[in-house]
Amino acid sequence: MHAKRKTPLSCGNRPGKNLIDAPKRKPGAQYTVDSYRRGIDRACDKAFPPPAPLARRDDETITQWANRLTPEQKAELKAWRKTHRFHPYQLRHTAATQIRREFGLEAAQLALGHASATITDAVYAERDAGKVIEVMRRVG
Repeated sequence: MHAKRKTPLSCGNRPGKNLIDAPKRKPGAQYTVDSYRRGIDRACDKAFPPPAPLARRDDETITQWANRLTPEQKAELKAWRKTHRFHPYQLRHTAATQIRREFGLEAAQLALGHASATITDAVYAERDAGKVIEVMRRVG
């Protein structure tokens, strides 16, 4: 079952057997934006660890790490993380832009579930700079 398991299956918590009778929080029917964001943040932290003076040391707890960093270092870490992370809505924005570029505004509107193309046009789908350049070449 588990390659690294040392305890026999008759002992301990077998997969699926460690259930709480009345959990405080029920599992959701679907992932939320916050759960995706949290997963993305954790993945970015593993993929892009902060530089040495800002990074958490192996022997440090989170509290010790927070106490060790100066306010300037905390601000620097916050700025560093901002450039090495992204938000789930950026994926939505990128997808909407790509759909609009390939299939048009109406397709992007339908994919995003907007009732009106105005919102899609104004917020989610970037203008295609390539079309403007092509128009200017033709017009002269």
